[in-house]
Amino acid sequence: MTRTDLPLPALPGHAAQPPATIVAARRPSRRINVGTVPVGDGAPISVQTMTTTATTDIDATLQQIAASVAAGCDIIRVAVPSADDALALPAIVAKSPIPVIADIHFQPRYVFAAIDAGCAAVRVNPGNIKKFDNKVREIAQAAGAANVPIRIGVNAGSLDPRLLAKYGKATPEALTESALWECSLFEEHGFTDIKIAVKHHDPLTVVAAYRLLAAACDYPLHLGVTEAGPAFQGSIKSAVAMGILLAEGIGDTIRVSLSAPPAEQVKAGCHILSSLGLRPRTLEIVSCPGCGRLQVDIHKLAQRVEAAFDGFPLPLRVAVMGCVVNGPGESRDADIGVSSGNGKGQIFVRGQVVATVPESQIVERLLEEALKHRPHTRLGCPRELHPEADPTSRSAASSSRNL
Repeated sequence: MTRTDLPLPALPGHAAQPPATIVAARRPSRRINVGTVPVGDGAPISVQTMTTTATTDIDATLQQIAASVAAGCDIIRVAVPSADDALALPAIVAKSPIPVIADIHFQPRYVFAAIDAGCAAVRVNPGNIKKFDNKVREIAQAAGAANVPIRIGVNAGSLDPRLLAKYGKATPEALTESALWECSLFEEHGFTDIKIAVKHHDPLTVVAAYRLLAAACDYPLHLGVTEAGPAFQGSIKSAVAMGILLAEGIGDTIRVSLSAPPAEQVKAGCHILSSLGLRPRTLEIVSCPGCGRLQVDIHKLAQRVEAAFDGFPLPLRVAVMGCVVNGPGESRDADIGVSSGNGKGQIFVRGQVVATVPESQIVERLLEEALKHRPHTRLGCPRELHPEADPTSRSAASSSRNL
């Protein structure tokens, strides 16, 4: 019997090829600074979201910003549909721990209000700002004087009527032409502190549009699938489009648009990036889908473990396995894991079995081992994980989770 060692040799008549690079090098681009967050030119890919509160409700908006920051958000966007919303911006900007972008539609005068309020950037939608073309010079001068970047945000649902008439619908070419046309208007006035988004609800249209943009300009690109849908469907559509583009080196900042709380959008974005090795790994639950060999309710156990570790502040891979086929192997490969069955759970820490506990104690023991082997992670963990902490420590941990 002939033995073949991996990696496999080249086939006869075919030269051996070097391993393919899974994620391409980042597309070269200009760099802008959204407040303290650099975007483009090789800067880390940032995660954004948008508040869903009325911007006039300053306290509620700041609470939602805090929850988004706790989930890993780098940049936050707030809607400015009215003069009252514009008046709320200074207070929000002053108290937000991350840069605030003002989202402007219909009324260009709110752009100037946002700049005066100290917003880190302004998003404009050329398709629905009245007489936008006639205001570009004034906007460019005000933004340039304040060093405030402009995001040209083109959406399929509000595409310029002239382009809809030309292309018949929101095609990748129409979205790209709209963005580049508006960029050219700013360029005429010497303003190039710009990033671009061209969003559509269809992932394949999004991929095609951003490929066109990436080839046509060197502005940093904000990726997103607009109106992606409820959390399950929208996360998949966003992961498909962003995964393809990011693997090709396209994209400098992302926003996952879901019919879900902003913090959930942020979590989805962070997971997309970490899955591609583009962001440090956070909490990762590795759990089996289940089969007829199971002797434990793996779905319920995985949910309990995920809930218990929610908010764990440092990277951690936790394996939750339910049978003897892959359980021990996956558990050994994780930072912490359990291979369960017959009413018991075998607890692994960095590949070594450290205990066998009753099923009812699995989650508690996993938490204990996580803290025992990462003592420096105590700050920011759920309060119940370190009941011996003094009140000062508990207060600090609470603050860490709420920032």
